[in-house]
Amino acid sequence: MSAPKKIAQRSLLITSAALLTVSGLAPSAFAAPKPSGSPTAAPPAGMSQVGGARLGVPGTQVNLAAGVPVLPGGLTARSWIVTDAESGDVLASHNAHWRLPPASTLKMLFADTVLPRFPSDQRHRVAPTDLAGIGAGSSMVGIKENETYTVHDLWLGVFLRSGNDAVHVLAAMNGGVPQTVKDMQAHADALQAGDTHVVSPDGYDAPRQYSSAYDLTLFARSGLQKKDFREYCSTVRAKFPGATTQKGKGKGTRETFEIQNTNRLLSGDADTSVYPGIAGVKNGNTTNAGATFTGVAERGGKVLLVTVMNPEKHEHDEVYKETARLFDWGFKAAGKVKPVGVLVPPLNATPSAQPSGAPSADVTGAAQGTAGAGSEPVTGAAAAARSGGSRGAGTAVGIAAGLLVLLAGGAFLVNRRWPLPDLMRRRQRP
Repeated sequence: MSAPKKIAQRSLLITSAALLTVSGLAPSAFAAPKPSGSPTAAPPAGMSQVGGARLGVPGTQVNLAAGVPVLPGGLTARSWIVTDAESGDVLASHNAHWRLPPASTLKMLFADTVLPRFPSDQRHRVAPTDLAGIGAGSSMVGIKENETYTVHDLWLGVFLRSGNDAVHVLAAMNGGVPQTVKDMQAHADALQAGDTHVVSPDGYDAPRQYSSAYDLTLFARSGLQKKDFREYCSTVRAKFPGATTQKGKGKGTRETFEIQNTNRLLSGDADTSVYPGIAGVKNGNTTNAGATFTGVAERGGKVLLVTVMNPEKHEHDEVYKETARLFDWGFKAAGKVKPVGVLVPPLNATPSAQPSGAPSADVTGAAQGTAGAGSEPVTGAAAAARSGGSRGAGTAVGIAAGLLVLLAGGAFLVNRRWPLPDLMRRRQRP
């Protein structure tokens, strides 16, 4: 079949999926069940089939064949997924649609929903009510009542320190926590993230709050198409505004302090090395969720997304170690392994030009055909990273121009590339 015919067919299928969903006539066999009251000890026998039938089957899904490297040993996560960020191919997975507590990885959905609504230089004075309702033991960046912050400051607090205080301030600016939760759920539904049920915007443990490795990867892939999202999630360290100190009758002095990204594949740790080519995106850890992480990395022109949820092995930084091993496997397997599924586009997606042989999606998101060679990269001059003060010192430089543009009406270009920073080559080590 010719490429134009494939494109037309894909457009028709995606439009059909959207119409079926809006009208409530989508086939019940593919409808995701409502989240249960608590996570099960083992994956359900039948999970969502969005993205392909094999993704709804418990256990590890991979097409091992001659020339395909064996999956790494010692993986203990309850759920994980390895995907090609550009084509959407799922290279391998393990309980990809198992609904589990997401912890702060849910902040990717929060950012993808709210980040476009406020300019980065907008200033906001924090009212005491902005910080109401933050869960006990939450991770905090250190926002002070009655101090003024830029939106840029607040997003650094969200991405680097996973600050629930920064999330609540931004949610207050967005109309409050209930409205923000409603907006996030609507956005998750539009992304076809049917495993996700939002209760709190910050990912703090809450009854009936769930997501899945598959859905978290959808959130990361959508967010990474936004330049600001890419900048924030790839920032290693930055200066953050502190409290204003008053000396005598003169003007007060605003101090700053340094914050560092808690993504250990990005910033490094005592026993965890910075992963070559890592460019974000978000980690999390709570009592119910355990450790969760979604990462994106680029090597040799290939961009991969890996999500890992709740390793049973409780060694230090285990979630990052298992993620690194899956990245290593994915870069070796890319182009050799036949996909087991696909990341579906949003319901209002507009398919872009794609090479002959690229996968298309039916109304359930099941993969059709095999992966193609990928599209030509978007090119553009490298943009210098912002530096100094709260403008994001430590951001990886070289975030190129020519990012994926969201078309009018929120359309989504699939099978296209977006620029990511090469952190190992273009920035100083932490």
